Amino acid sequence: MTYDPERVRVWLGSFRQKNMGLILSILAVYAAICVAAYFGNRQFMYFPDPARIAPEEAGLDGVDEVEISATDGTMLVAWQTPAKDDKPTILYFHGNGANAPDRAPRIAAMGQDGFGVFYLNNRGYGGSGGRPTEENNVADAIAAYDYLVEQGVSPEQIVVYGESLGSGQAIRLAATRPVAAIVLESPLTSTVEVAQTTYFWLPLRLLITDKYDNARNIRLVTAPVVVLHGEQDRVIPVEMGRRVYRAANEPKEIELFPNGGHVDLFDHGAWEKVRAFLASLNPAAGHSGN
Repeated sequence: MTYDPERVRVWLGSFRQKNMGLILSILAVYAAICVAAYFGNRQFMYFPDPARIAPEEAGLDGVDEVEISATDGTMLVAWQTPAKDDKPTILYFHGNGANAPDRAPRIAAMGQDGFGVFYLNNRGYGGSGGRPTEENNVADAIAAYDYLVEQGVSPEQIVVYGESLGSGQAIRLAATRPVAAIVLESPLTSTVEVAQTTYFWLPLRLLITDKYDNARNIRLVTAPVVVLHGEQDRVIPVEMGRRVYRAANEPKEIELFPNGGHVDLFDHGAWEKVRAFLASLNPAAGHSGN
């Protein structure tokens, strides 16, 4: 068959005329999706439960509800229990769909071992005002840290705990303030990479505003790090936890739970691992109070 450039040109021109409308429609739909993703991505990232519930309603004794003021004046609600016997205080940052009553068993376990706990409800969660964003959450994490220091808790006695999306707050706080250690439960490498597992066909690095780039930011943390991750995690793949661990500075540890999912690591011994890790840094810190 002889190649005829003129026939090819005519065919391409005819194809363009017949299909240009379809191509333009597809591009318009794609552009509309990108615009919606840019302006609405936070609605797919944060799932706040605004209900304000007192600690005693969640079955916690000896835990107080406190209010602190963010740097912009927003009122934030936290649950606090003091440390005993010179134990550290766990400054706890929750995930995107967690609420304080759901974490009551964790708070109770920490408190029973003598650890102090300061569980911060991010903006929009648990009675805290405002709306969550990465910059707001990080600023509020620093405000919570400063509040503890003002209350007499020394930086050497503050252990930062970040669960899931809260790992981003924990890492950025520990990169700017001295802490005793940082615990990262089910940490993500970044929200962009989590979203790419589903929306790989979108230019997410341009569209997602709150990136929580933990794989990059962890390099700025010099405090001891322990990473906890379930190998059955279907929300944040365990490989992300491994990558955050590899990017972290020494001293560091990683604890993987073969049967653990995303939110059940305490059922598989995560707190015991954390306690042992803290004991390796300071034997008095990790010893159980029971």
